[in-house]
Amino acid sequence: MVKICCLGAGYVGGPTMAVIARKCPSIEVVVVDISVARITAWNSDQLPIYEPGLDDVVKQCRGRNLFFSSDIEKHIAESDIIFVSVNTPTKTRGLGAGKAADLTYWESAARMIADVSKSDKIVVEKSTVPVKTAEAIEKILTHNGRGTNFQILSNPEFLAEGTAIQDLFNPDRVLIGGRETLEGRKAVQALKDVYAHWVPEDRILTTNLWSAELSKLAANAFLAQRISSVNAISALCEATGANVSEVAYAVGKDSRIGPKFLNASVGFGGSCFQKDILNLVYICECNGLPEIAHYWKQVVKINDYQKSRFVNRVISSMFNTVSGKKIAVLGFAFKKDTGDTRETPAIDVCKGLLGDKAKISIYDPQVTEDQIQRDLSVNKIDWDHPLHLQSMSPTAVKQVSVTWDAYEATKGAHGVCILTEWDEFKQLDYQRIYDSMQKPAFIFDGRNVVNVEKLRGIGFIVYSIGKPLDSWLKHMPAVV
Repeated sequence: MVKICCLGAGYVGGPTMAVIARKCPSIEVVVVDISVARITAWNSDQLPIYEPGLDDVVKQCRGRNLFFSSDIEKHIAESDIIFVSVNTPTKTRGLGAGKAADLTYWESAARMIADVSKSDKIVVEKSTVPVKTAEAIEKILTHNGRGTNFQILSNPEFLAEGTAIQDLFNPDRVLIGGRETLEGRKAVQALKDVYAHWVPEDRILTTNLWSAELSKLAANAFLAQRISSVNAISALCEATGANVSEVAYAVGKDSRIGPKFLNASVGFGGSCFQKDILNLVYICECNGLPEIAHYWKQVVKINDYQKSRFVNRVISSMFNTVSGKKIAVLGFAFKKDTGDTRETPAIDVCKGLLGDKAKISIYDPQVTEDQIQRDLSVNKIDWDHPLHLQSMSPTAVKQVSVTWDAYEATKGAHGVCILTEWDEFKQLDYQRIYDSMQKPAFIFDGRNVVNVEKLRGIGFIVYSIGKPLDSWLKHMPAVV
């Protein structure tokens, strides 16, 4: 019986191992983490992350061939294949600060694996890591392994939060990178055999180590680039009276381009896009490719510009000040169907409004008040570091309240900002919301989820990204 151990019980490790356990009943899968609270949550009825379908998969396998434990050394020693899915936050100081990945946790994991292993292991990179990480990890393992043989594989994840379980059950591709040696090929085959339980063979791609590592960064950079491209066009649409939805639909009908990732919005978020692009920028700079670095940096710049543009539009529309005004924020997660707030555009939008002394009332169906207050008080680059290492910056979070009801959040508000595309926001009783708000009542739709004409009919002044502006907004131009 093959035994798999996964270091890291987060958004990648937990769901991935649950699906492997579900699809491979003959394999024992153990997920380990240094956080006892997180492991306790995985063993309870209230899982630590929200992901549609995850509950069912975990409950079917937990206690049978899926286990969650904080006894890390024991399970590493007993396993045949070790997935490493630990944090790779951005460095906050020193060489490469603000761009390079901090591999402290990866290195600690590698040293622990070397220390406790008494039998040969296949070590699988599951975290997003910079190109050539495998080589560094290989050196640590070989120099500390006391005769144990380690094979390093790169098996990047391509999950989209909100559809992660679906993506794992039916992936576009599974990518496995390994050394082009006899042992390397054997290790690749061993991991292939695991995925072959449910993934068709033509979807399991094998490459060398560097190609696998770079493919992950490149895939995220290409996806983020599409969002920044359509967001750049959205600004031009507003200036000219074009409708970004119509433009994106027409562009997406070109089979060479396709329709996905062409929805204009207040900006992209999530744990990977910005981090991976900055990592790509750093790798390009280190390899003497400044022009390429500059090209990818622009994708992040456009994303920052889109968030600034949104904040400026809110403030300029409301007589050029939101000081003392109540602004309701509907949605704080970076996208619907997840409680994840890492790099969510809502953080920058809220901070921008707080900078103009707004009073903010936030409602999100999956994000807790603790999480929101932490996100608004942590320094921008610290979000992915463990809580005890995060430096809290003083902010105006006293001006922020969190409610568990959209109608409570919007009651008495001067304006409403929709920042996550939760389905329930399409179904709200906007007449009721309008009646409870200060007049003139504004809606700033950062996700293009509302029916603009219907809301204007109720009496709202509506701003929807990339859509033709109504006359009020034309007379109150926003300058970035």
